[in-house]
Amino acid sequence: MLKKLLSLIMRLAAWSAGLGLAALLLSRLVTALTALPRLHTVQSAPVERAAIVFGAGLWRDGSPTPVLRDRVKTGADLYFAGKVEKLLLSGDNSTDAYNEPAAMRQYALELGVPDSAIVLDYAGRRTYDTCYRAKAIFGLDSAILVTQEFHLPRALYICQVLGLETIGVPADLRRYPRSALMWWNLRELPATLTALLEVHITRPLPILGKPEPIFQNTSEISHLNKKDW
Repeated sequence: MLKKLLSLIMRLAAWSAGLGLAALLLSRLVTALTALPRLHTVQSAPVERAAIVFGAGLWRDGSPTPVLRDRVKTGADLYFAGKVEKLLLSGDNSTDAYNEPAAMRQYALELGVPDSAIVLDYAGRRTYDTCYRAKAIFGLDSAILVTQEFHLPRALYICQVLGLETIGVPADLRRYPRSALMWWNLRELPATLTALLEVHITRPLPILGKPEPIFQNTSEISHLNKKDW
């Protein structure tokens, strides 16, 4: 009797593990297929008013990690190519000692982006929060998303379901360590499943506040290259 019970428990555990793995892989597949037709290079990206640059961690001295530097550099490239008018730099500033947006701004300034073209989101603690706040706080209806290729499918999916028309430009500007890429892609499995649950079922509220629309008049285009419309 005990052997039968143990066998049943083992089978149930195996089925549960199999279903869990299937859910993880399916969610990743759905977002990847959804993102595929919306991926562009800096050169092929259509003109948008703003690019959203996602945070990606800081070193202990407060400087951007290589992954974050690549994201900010790609955002700057979009600006100088006449693809966007503003860069929304979104990251975590949950403590005084950790300020991703400020570090992103400093690097963007070093790259030559004028301060007038930079907007900071200090409450972009997660991808979901950044997408939600881009529309609810900063008034964006569409944007170019800038992050690495492993992260873009989830970011594009979240923003799209939350009401932002988006395309993505990968920020893979260097060869990242293979171990890091493997870890990032593995981490995307549970993160993507969580994202689908949040955008379709739970809809948690991030930190909000008073609206701070980036553009007062959406019909105006400043330095954008209009021939790309």
